[in-house]
Amino acid sequence: MARTNAAQTRQKPLDSTLLTLRVRERRRLSPSFARVTLVGEDLARFVPLGRDQWFRLFLPVAEGTLARLPKRLDTLAYVRYLAIAKTERPVLRNYTVAGFRPTGPDGPELDVDFVIHGSAADGTAGPAATWAETCEPGDAVAILDEGILFTPAAEVSGPFALVGDETALPAISGILASLRADATGTALVEVPDAGDVRDLVAPAGVDVRWVVRVDPHATPGIAVRDAATEGDTAVPAYAWVAGEQSLVAAMRRQWVRAGVDKRAISFTGYWRAPRGH
Repeated sequence: MARTNAAQTRQKPLDSTLLTLRVRERRRLSPSFARVTLVGEDLARFVPLGRDQWFRLFLPVAEGTLARLPKRLDTLAYVRYLAIAKTERPVLRNYTVAGFRPTGPDGPELDVDFVIHGSAADGTAGPAATWAETCEPGDAVAILDEGILFTPAAEVSGPFALVGDETALPAISGILASLRADATGTALVEVPDAGDVRDLVAPAGVDVRWVVRVDPHATPGIAVRDAATEGDTAVPAYAWVAGEQSLVAAMRRQWVRAGVDKRAISFTGYWRAPRGH
């Protein structure tokens, strides 16, 4: 099973070059989410596309290490990136635009939401979550815009089906806010804690449902998968799923069996749970 069909569904940005930005502020949004707001002159060249627009985020491992990054990330440039010694190679992760404002106190602003698992203080958090909990105003980062994956035909107004675990929340939020006012469908989002539930901007005809994970040790995505596949639901005209790999595979199979055209399904495995988890 492919991790994503991005090659078939992605709408690429017209131009994508490395943008070097700096932290304006960080704050805790809820028990499981932290938000970092980025600013910088380079954001004047960023083109917001809405929906599930994503980018590659480079986090420095030491002072000056971002200077070694390529301006673009084609196959050859990626090989060169991997050739950088680990002690000097910036951490690379993929993230979704959580918010963009063309004007702010320091110019354009880009919000990035991070799922916080573990703790930076005791070393149980991953490198990106650790950075999100410990970065300071002025810290440098770099991004490369990669476009959008939610690309239904312009005439499609629903029903849509959106499914994801907590890692997909920023993308689902962006998609809902970008839908036509007459759009219909459902959006199911799984979160680890009831305190992570937030108000989302969505058309009146789209039913937004939250699934709070009861068992903190359960693999993320199982609860929302069960909620999405139980009972009789309308066959979507366009379906989108992202999150843990097994959730993505299960939803794609479900939709194909229900008769959804494979070309009308956008699926992306953001991450994979450890075996036996």
